[in-house]
Amino acid sequence: MRFGLDVAQQRVSWDELVRRVRLAEDLGFDGAWGFDHFRPMYGEGPGETFEGVTTLAALAGVTSRIRLGLLVTGVTYRHPSVLAAQTVTIDHASHGRLELTLGAAWFEDEHRQLGIDFPPTGKRFDLLEDALEIVTRLFTGEVVDYDGKVVSLQQAQLRPTPVQQPRPPIWIGGTGPNRTLPLAARYADVWHAWGNPKSLQEANARVDELADKVGRDPASIKRASSVSLDDLDTARRHIDKWQDAGYDYLVCGWPGDGDAQVEAFARDVMSM
Repeated sequence: MRFGLDVAQQRVSWDELVRRVRLAEDLGFDGAWGFDHFRPMYGEGPGETFEGVTTLAALAGVTSRIRLGLLVTGVTYRHPSVLAAQTVTIDHASHGRLELTLGAAWFEDEHRQLGIDFPPTGKRFDLLEDALEIVTRLFTGEVVDYDGKVVSLQQAQLRPTPVQQPRPPIWIGGTGPNRTLPLAARYADVWHAWGNPKSLQEANARVDELADKVGRDPASIKRASSVSLDDLDTARRHIDKWQDAGYDYLVCGWPGDGDAQVEAFARDVMSM
């Protein structure tokens, strides 16, 4: 089992954010995870929130081992070709430590407040499908023509190619049966979903079925979810259940007790 740490990107100073990521690296976590929003998602009043993609770029320069990602990158915030170029840049800056996550975005209030277009659900998923196809093709370094549902490319090319070959791992999250799971089956290296092994059993089996239909080995799609660190005994029991269900990766939420609880988890659970 691999573990990532959600470093709770909102409402903290830059120095505190870097400190948390370095703590995760020192304790042996496989990844450090932020989010892709421009304002806090919970709590009262305004608070510090650093932009996600540029945060990853900066963190690449102050870490050396830990992998870096966002849960999840919303396709409404950046043109897919721009995101592909940013991804390649961070992949090189980190010497191949980037995890690329993609989702259809959901935070309508944030879009409205900042003047960012927020299309209806179907259009957002059309854009997600285009983005997955576009980044995958542009990562090859070849000239790309693509006639998409929302975004099309003509004689497009990005260089250099990523450090990670054929590309950085692509994560797709969610359990929507009509759009999300089929896209995960086609494109995802990692499928991430919130819930528990029992509640996700049907969606997990559906990913296998859909992967078979598009000619992919279901085992090539790693399974990931999230776990709370606020109660270590409960976390330990949950981890055993996730592992028994075939999950490979758990993103650990930043606990209310902060460093001490993170350190105890690394010492008492991760080392087992």
